Amino acid sequence: MATTSKVVFFVPPGVHLLDMSGPSQAFLAAGQMLAGYPIEHCSFRESIIDSTGLRVCGLAHYSAVKLQAGDFLFLPGYSSRLLTAGEDQKEWQGVYAWLQREAEKGVRLCSVCTGAFILARAGLLTGRPCTTHWSLIPLLRKEFPAIDVREDVLFTEDENIYTSAGISSGIDLALYLLEEDQGPLLAHKVARELVVYFRRSDRHSQESVYLNYRNHLHRGIHELQDWLIANLDTRATIDQMAAMVNMSSRNLTRTFKVQTGISINRYITLLRLELATSLRYSPGITMREIASRCGFANERQLQRIMKSTVVRH
Repeated sequence: MATTSKVVFFVPPGVHLLDMSGPSQAFLAAGQMLAGYPIEHCSFRESIIDSTGLRVCGLAHYSAVKLQAGDFLFLPGYSSRLLTAGEDQKEWQGVYAWLQREAEKGVRLCSVCTGAFILARAGLLTGRPCTTHWSLIPLLRKEFPAIDVREDVLFTEDENIYTSAGISSGIDLALYLLEEDQGPLLAHKVARELVVYFRRSDRHSQESVYLNYRNHLHRGIHELQDWLIANLDTRATIDQMAAMVNMSSRNLTRTFKVQTGISINRYITLLRLELATSLRYSPGITMREIASRCGFANERQLQRIMKSTVVRH
């Protein structure tokens, strides 16, 4: 079983359900693939009313939640009218102190939308980059001038503190966290399960061939791409690949280019170069071994292609 972290959602009164259910569904899908990522929900009350008037019950008290370094603690957004309506300071002060303790332990704190205000009021965003829903950026800047509030980004990361913009960007953040934890292939599979594109923040704009060329809905091509990633040391022919997805060789060649915008051979070369580039930093592995594991005929072919192609480092 893959090593996974616990995922906890603190549920504030007036919570926006999508801010919570979006990331939750992403981790649920990942957990079903890996048999991990247990999900828990907590608050300072046993039940709360969400932003639409729905009562959410059965919530554990936050003080009973057991977290360790590397676990995730999400703070979903809540109704903006509550931001300026005043808060029960006795209830919230306990939450702020709890968040401070969890941050010091190395728990990864992740806000969605107005959840950034909770982190800010806990003193955890001072001097850090952060973001929130675009309509509330002026309010966040006004209330917390010592915070580096960013516009036009999906999410920010600073050590173990993450913030994301409005609503669906919580899913983008969850996918990014899954990529950090388990690699780009799992993140892509989860995005595909949720039928969403994998969008990265401007701040995290580095590209990965494992994620590029996947913004299509052709099941057969996705299956072939998954197989290629897992079997780079196998030198399959076009005819063999076509048989895997029940297509003719000509139809596969045409369909792959239409769906991905790149030829099969070029895609395979980029995959092999991506793996070779990462393996170069592994101690004790020779260029001959790298060439073999990546499916190149020999190390000379690998070196020639690496010189002629710019790859991500």
